Amino acid sequence: MILIKGAGDLASGAAVRLAHCGFEIVMTDLKHPTSIRRTVCFSEAIRTGVQTVEDVTAEYARSIEEIPAIHRRGHIAVLADPNALCVQALHPEAIVDAILAKRNLGTRLSDAPIVIALGPGFTAGGDCHAVIETMRGHDLGRMILSGAAQENTGIPGSIGGFTTERVLRAPKDGLFTEIRHIGDTVKRGETVATVDGEPVITAIDGVVRGLLPSGTPVTKGMKSGDVDPRSAVEHCYTVSDKARSIAGGVLEAILYWKRRNAND
Repeated sequence: MILIKGAGDLASGAAVRLAHCGFEIVMTDLKHPTSIRRTVCFSEAIRTGVQTVEDVTAEYARSIEEIPAIHRRGHIAVLADPNALCVQALHPEAIVDAILAKRNLGTRLSDAPIVIALGPGFTAGGDCHAVIETMRGHDLGRMILSGAAQENTGIPGSIGGFTTERVLRAPKDGLFTEIRHIGDTVKRGETVATVDGEPVITAIDGVVRGLLPSGTPVTKGMKSGDVDPRSAVEHCYTVSDKARSIAGGVLEAILYWKRRNAND
């Protein structure tokens, strides 16, 4: 069994690949998930009960006791367990910290026989066995066995020549309300959502690839959506190139350490 902490788009991309390889998977996330790319996030199972990404399905497990039945159906189990307290009961073979908080929120090398972490905030050989690079570029998806991933720059990766312009952020504290929806085509200057009546406006033309659900509490500056300038609607419903690359690194790291542990 593999436990993935976090069930956002990169975590879900890794889960899809691991599920294809026959691993039983449990994922954990917030009780009220804040994933942007909801159409490809298994965290949506917490909100809706069931979520399918490509050809892999996840179910919301209301308790640890429901997990075996979900696995017998060939599905991923998703728990509302932001602190991953289930680790103590499940004893997973591997843990993948895919929270992407840019810092370690409590993952330890001793938590499981194999501990993998995504992105900055972790040191391979210190608080995990391997780190997977999440920065777009030459090393995206690379397995790091000593040291850390590249530091967070605070600048989103370039897609179609746009970085910060493609991200939608809350203009104030309040409740988020969708005006447009994931998969919609929008034009620069268009209102995509509101926060307590104040508009959230796209700075570029494109397709809404990610958006928080209506009723989500947000804080000023919080990432609330994503507009893809490539305008390919189908990209909204499949695992991204970035997530697939990172998923390959996760699978490589797990198999690497399974073989290494077996030979020790």
